[in-house]
Amino acid sequence: MPVYLDHAATTPISAQALAALTRELSRCGNPSSLHGSGRRARRVVEEAREVIAAAVGAHPSEVVFTSGGTEADNLAVKGLYWSRRNEDQRRRKIICSPVEHHAVLDTVEWLQRHDGAEVCWLPVDDYGVVSVDAVRAEIASDPGAVALVTVMWANNEVGSVQPVAEIARLANEYGIPMHSDAVQAFGSLPLSFAGSGLATMAISGHKIGGPVGVGALLVGRAVKLTPVLHGGGQEREIRSGTLDTPSIAALAAAAEAAVGHLPEEGPRLARLREKLIAGVVGAVPEAVLRGTPDPELAGLRLPGNAHFTFPGCEGDSLLFLLDLAGIESSTGSACTAGVPRPSHVLLAMGLTEEQARGAQRFSLGHTSTESDVEALVAALPEAYARARKAGMAGHASSIRTAGTQHL
Repeated sequence: MPVYLDHAATTPISAQALAALTRELSRCGNPSSLHGSGRRARRVVEEAREVIAAAVGAHPSEVVFTSGGTEADNLAVKGLYWSRRNEDQRRRKIICSPVEHHAVLDTVEWLQRHDGAEVCWLPVDDYGVVSVDAVRAEIASDPGAVALVTVMWANNEVGSVQPVAEIARLANEYGIPMHSDAVQAFGSLPLSFAGSGLATMAISGHKIGGPVGVGALLVGRAVKLTPVLHGGGQEREIRSGTLDTPSIAALAAAAEAAVGHLPEEGPRLARLREKLIAGVVGAVPEAVLRGTPDPELAGLRLPGNAHFTFPGCEGDSLLFLLDLAGIESSTGSACTAGVPRPSHVLLAMGLTEEQARGAQRFSLGHTSTESDVEALVAALPEAYARARKAGMAGHASSIRTAGTQHL
């Protein structure tokens, strides 16, 4: 069995979620139907909504089901922008961090290209953390022009936790809505939608032990969103579409389990993360940890995230060599047509393109053990040496071939 260190991409389904999913898959009923089967399905959906609301610190009416985090982010950013701009044509500025997941980043850029949005890209420090002072200055310069602020709760690549509550308080002083992509944070960090001051917040099922293809957008009861999808008017007329009862039931089961186990699981993963960090640095002294350090387990970094850059090699080369050794990790960077590209997150943090191309993310989850970390540390020195010998090859296919030949 391979050692799986890519839980940030997706994590194995939990026993609770699998049981809920299989139970509901064997049943029939559209939750919008009025007959008995429909009413039964509706009851399952509404009970799931209550469970998720309790897990995320929200009112059940604030839970809007989606197909996942990407749809939730699109609905939040576009919906807030269109609603705010339609109320006042001056409101065209989107204040956004440059280290967002592409679900937010690409949505903001689409609005800029196609719908007249003006984007303010916030500065981040060497750890990828947004400057609150920069947000304050940008809002104060012309509050009436700001449509929304969007800053993720925790970064999916380098693991740094953002000052979301502080930024939300600042935005609320001016009556400006704020969205946060909490896909990586939910189930890994203690959070409360009600206590955050956010207008909207995105979560996803497959990051917390639920199935792929289901998520939710938390939407404050007084928040106005222009729909992206139109149809039957489900979900407060914010998100139309027949609800996926089995996946929603599984999402609720996964959320309840993840949040219920968080008081012990969070510290366990953080301690394991620190062991991984120490092991990697001991095995490859050249490796550089990226993102906010958190040796005291203060919650400054996602508990399961350890992101490094390895000088002198392609991240993809190291990934393939580790994969051949039975270790599954991620570069954390976008690839198109097999051509590696430097991570926009690392570039925003001030790294050069060459530094950024040597990225490798190791992410832990509910199935991770100390033996997984030990296996990585044992395999890493040889894999790094061979990746470095291959050099900055620049193309995934040639890297794959070189890695196979060396092994």
